[in-house]
Amino acid sequence: MPKQKTKSSAKKRFKLTGTGKIKRKHAFKSHILTKKSKKRKLKLTHDGLVHQADESNVKQMLRMK
Repeated sequence: MPKQKTKSSAKKRFKLTGTGKIKRKHAFKSHILTKKSKKRKLKLTHDGLVHQADESNVKQMLRMK
């Protein structure tokens, strides 16, 4: 049986932390930034963590079981 491939989209979007959590970027920070407040854009700059309910799906996309 051949090796299973990682989803290319997931590999570009997620990173693992040292403790095994999954880091992600916030959405809505790529364009149409003029109407968004400075405070909102600053909060979107910082990385977040994938929610516990979604972790299993992301791990499956990254082929980590």
